[in-house]
Amino acid sequence: MSEELERLQKVIAKSGVTSRRKAEVLITEGKVTVNGKTVTELGTKVKSSDIIEVEGIPLENPEKVYILFHKPTGVITSVSDDKGRKVVTDFFPGLQLRIFPVGRLDYDTSGLLLLTNDGDFANQMTHPKYKMQKKYVAKLKGFLLREQVKELERGIKLEDGMTAPAKVKVKSQDREKNTTLVEITIYEGRNRQVRRMFAHFGHEVVKLSRIEYGPLTLKGLNAGDARELSPHEVKTLRNLALNKS
Repeated sequence: MSEELERLQKVIAKSGVTSRRKAEVLITEGKVTVNGKTVTELGTKVKSSDIIEVEGIPLENPEKVYILFHKPTGVITSVSDDKGRKVVTDFFPGLQLRIFPVGRLDYDTSGLLLLTNDGDFANQMTHPKYKMQKKYVAKLKGFLLREQVKELERGIKLEDGMTAPAKVKVKSQDREKNTTLVEITIYEGRNRQVRRMFAHFGHEVVKLSRIEYGPLTLKGLNAGDARELSPHEVKTLRNLALNKS
């Protein structure tokens, strides 16, 4: 009986080295070998018996971990930084497994961030077709007007295209300080998207925190704290993604 074939980038993601999209980049850059031969074609399929190396390191299949982290501001969403700044993986010095962040939060944004060593899971959480819900609380300079809320809920045109319809709720407005506190839920993950959406109307975001990711919240976690997701939570997230794709 012949061995089942799988796409190379999916096998790399499953191994926990990186996400599927990053695996595709590594393949096209010639950093992946199969049975000693460099492979650059994304359509390449491999068998479980094939010897795969990424940047000279053989693939392994470590135990999968899924972590919910309350990222503080002033921390880079990365596993390393060439400027020596603090990165999210610095908060897990005792963890022997290699983990990476699922998506990103900006340096000056706090809140809920997932980390894992499961590239397939990371792809499901971040790929636009899965439409994973993410809720933020933003403090803006100026007053967000009713017609601006309606525009955000319909979708607005940014330099990289139209945004998907968002959910927006104005929590409060401070007339003395000329600020607005607003909750916004989006279903995409473009670079600095929430800040750019409000900047479209001339509103600077002075404080931003992601408070929900799908059904997950920050309940019980202070900035810098983390916990492992339960198997039920991981399964729920996967099911949400698959049902929306």
